[in-house]
Amino acid sequence: MKFLRRVFNISSRPSLKQQLVNTLGIKPSKLVLYKIALTHSSYKRAIESNNERLEYLGDAILGAIVANYLFKKYPYKGEGFLTDMRSKMVNRQQLNEIAIKMGLDRLAVYNKSDRTLKSSQIFGNILESIIGAIYLDKGYSVTERWLVNYIIQTYLSIEELENLEINHKNKLISWAHRNHYKLVFEVVGEEIEQKNRFFTIAVVLNDETIVTGKAFNKKDASQVAAQLAFKKLGLQRIND
Repeated sequence: MKFLRRVFNISSRPSLKQQLVNTLGIKPSKLVLYKIALTHSSYKRAIESNNERLEYLGDAILGAIVANYLFKKYPYKGEGFLTDMRSKMVNRQQLNEIAIKMGLDRLAVYNKSDRTLKSSQIFGNILESIIGAIYLDKGYSVTERWLVNYIIQTYLSIEELENLEINHKNKLISWAHRNHYKLVFEVVGEEIEQKNRFFTIAVVLNDETIVTGKAFNKKDASQVAAQLAFKKLGLQRIND
């Protein structure tokens, strides 16, 4: 068979439709939606050809479904707890890790010569775009069942998330305040790389820069920097 493939140039790679079935557990009806969902703006700038609009839609659908899931799961919890749990479930790092575990990084279409993209959590964005595509292709009910059964129950441990602290910046500020340290998050860089804008935030402790974090926006860059600061200072296990 391998000989025949070489002679007749028969590809052994499954079609995109089959790869999506294997990866998502869903058979696409409107394949073009999924092709767009997998296409990052670094590869195609035209708004109708990349996943930015689907990402916007998927983010809203994801937020609504997760909010409803938590509302039913925790009938006696208040708004603050529910909001915090939703943030833990849909934060960019969490979604990026899930997307990679699913294998969406292998299907994603992006400018692979831009090495900064792989560390910029674009695969979490692509997961949101896929959610938008599923919603337009299959409707809300199917999307909700898929998210709950295939994403939440498969890739998320709700019990662990209850005890997870994701706002590294606030936690670091609280630690510095308790110990009477001077802590500043300072913007030290703003640059364009491969047509993408990046911000660099420094964590300055007692007038000394200890780490820097880089991301597409200042908020994410601050969280990255704070997380790196925790590791450098050996504070991963502290509690507020």
